Amino acid sequence: MNEQEYLDSIKLTLAVSPVVKEVNIVQAWGSENTGFFRARLWLHDGDFLEVSEFFVIKGNQAYTAEYRHQWMDSSRQHLQKRWDNAAHHLELPNSPHHVHIGDDKQIKPSQSMSIIALIELLEHQIESLA
Repeated sequence: MNEQEYLDSIKLTLAVSPVVKEVNIVQAWGSENTGFFRARLWLHDGDFLEVSEFFVIKGNQAYTAEYRHQWMDSSRQHLQKRWDNAAHHLELPNSPHHVHIGDDKQIKPSQSMSIIALIELLEHQIESLA
């Protein structure tokens, strides 16, 4: 897989996901085994999701190097969750991967979260609520 193929896989995931209603790609580029994708998404339940991922291609595989995904309610005033790997909660297991929940005061360990993995997670969460 090269950087353009990975970008295409992100776009395809967003296009076919049953939870994503609308996609506004803010930035997408790939060059010499690296790339970046940032988009604003509106979900079918009215919620808003902003995703960004910097990735590296090594040995025909894409690896998420940096990410920040923020899920807000439809008013974009209340945080549902924010996943990121900024190194500011080093005390948590699996640091730097963590998730901010609700009012942003609750922070829990997480795992590396590519855009594709996030959409799969949201699809399972929303499916289990139905």
